[in-house]
Amino acid sequence: MSLNKLHFVTLFVGIWLLPKANTLDCFSCVPDTSGTCTNKVQCPSQDNQCAAVKVIRYTGGSVHNETKYKQCFQPGDCVGGSVNFGSEKIVIVSECCTSSQCNSKDASGPKFNTNGKKCYSCEGQQCVRTEVCKNDENYCIKSTREGQTLKGCASKMMCPEYASEFFRPYILAGSSCCQGDLCNSASGASAGLLLSFVSLMFLALFS
Repeated sequence: MSLNKLHFVTLFVGIWLLPKANTLDCFSCVPDTSGTCTNKVQCPSQDNQCAAVKVIRYTGGSVHNETKYKQCFQPGDCVGGSVNFGSEKIVIVSECCTSSQCNSKDASGPKFNTNGKKCYSCEGQQCVRTEVCKNDENYCIKSTREGQTLKGCASKMMCPEYASEFFRPYILAGSSCCQGDLCNSASGASAGLLLSFVSLMFLALFS
């Protein structure tokens, strides 16, 4: 092989290896409750950051379960998010950093501050309760689960219109978001009951 060809091959290999060499090494482990994580991976992209994530589910105001995991993240996923249906709430905390293995510590716990926004939430079949939104819950949401209507407050990233692939598994089927106080309508879950009542009254009057 001539000297010029050797230089070309060396340059080509160097350029090919360069992006991989500049990506971060991050701790990476599947969700669990302990947070213990010793596995490490090299991120696939130069844009990736190291992330520590915590997902907390609340029932009736108390923590129902908490999972922790670590991985490489796209910068767009390095944000928090929550959805609050009143009696149920999911909070996702993701903390990112930009040096190798910098995600050794667990993500911190959430802090709740009301933001002045209000949305309807449901108790049984009645959706007339007012929920006070917190932190970045700037949207009202309506969802369904096993035929039951759920309403409440949501962060932008917990709305299907804006959610990334990371947040989508935490969004219930049939979810839709809107902006504006109480924009998710108090009538939803009780509308069926009202229609049934009106039908019965109609039959009683004209039968």
